[in-house]
Amino acid sequence: MKLNFLSNLKQRAKQLRSEIQVLIIAYKDKRTPLSARVLIGITIGYLLSPIDLIPDFIPVFGLLDDLIIVPALVALSIKLIPAIVLSDAREQVKNSPQRHNKNNWLFAFIIIIVWILLAALLIFLPH
Repeated sequence: MKLNFLSNLKQRAKQLRSEIQVLIIAYKDKRTPLSARVLIGITIGYLLSPIDLIPDFIPVFGLLDDLIIVPALVALSIKLIPAIVLSDAREQVKNSPQRHNKNNWLFAFIIIIVWILLAALLIFLPH
């Protein structure tokens, strides 16, 4: 039972990694609507962000955001991508899986700027 659960979890993680690569390709595709691009940006940003909604050190709940929020964001992003774009992106990942990795410094930079702006807003906002 435990071995089957771990095997299933590993398979889902591998599939999620592949879908994230699909999202990155779809984000760059000009046929992807703005709403999908915004959600893809949020999804990738959340994955790259060092700050979680629920910190990982909180027992059980800290891991729930990674098990629930990330797959939900990925699934919602995929629903907003046109079928032809999604099909083309999946084909690209299938043909060259190593070429597209999620270490995109532009996304990381944007997330850092957003967190700094939010912190500055909270500090300097009149109480």
